[in-house]
Amino acid sequence: MTRGGKLADWNPEKYARFTGQRLRPALDLLRALPNLPDGPVIDLGCGSGAVGPALAALGRDITGIDNSPTMLEKAATTGIYANATLANIGTWSPETPPALIFSNAALHWLPDHETLLPRLAAMLAPAGALAVQLPAMNDAPSHATWLTLARRMFGFAPVDTPGILGPAQYHALLSPLGQLHLWQTEYFQILPESESGHPVRNFTESTFAKPMLDALAPDKRAALITAYDAAMETHYPRLKNGSVVFPFRRLFFTLSR
Repeated sequence: MTRGGKLADWNPEKYARFTGQRLRPALDLLRALPNLPDGPVIDLGCGSGAVGPALAALGRDITGIDNSPTMLEKAATTGIYANATLANIGTWSPETPPALIFSNAALHWLPDHETLLPRLAAMLAPAGALAVQLPAMNDAPSHATWLTLARRMFGFAPVDTPGILGPAQYHALLSPLGQLHLWQTEYFQILPESESGHPVRNFTESTFAKPMLDALAPDKRAALITAYDAAMETHYPRLKNGSVVFPFRRLFFTLSR
């Protein structure tokens, strides 16, 4: 997903290198779903369709919505989705009120959650649910270091990065709209050894840092990656086998109308 502007398309292979780590929060969110009415399910920001098989267990027609043609093509090959629709997830609207709008690690790419989330909630069928998971890592060294180094090396950060509200802000925004459950979890992920740079860089470069890296000329991109790898050796030291313990915080909520 992108908050705006021109962005090179997503790379399903790079993203899939950490499928297990990225899928677990989605499964935790699914386990927390309230009872749903009859109706279709929307996988909003479905990407390559990694969550599709788990959503299929709900026994509903599933529509995948994404603005990446490459990722959406990959999602369509799963055979899970009744429809795989290319659309801007920030302006999309359904033809039929869905029983569930499920969004795993996508909405943080969009601005103005104060407007976006009430709009999504209003699309739901009566007693339908909005279920959202958002990375909450902007202040972590793994993410903030990209911005710090870009400003230090180039005098500016090339593009906007994804951002979210705080838990209290989401509570104030969403609790008047229905039954809200809001929580935060920190996952201690083990990132495997990599011959192509620090494991945390391999994890973040295909998501959080992608818009920034795409915007840089090749020489600046290479210099930034080199500096970032060196910084990560200090922030996230390797274990004896070359892997890294990587704390990753995620924010969740379900909202039932």
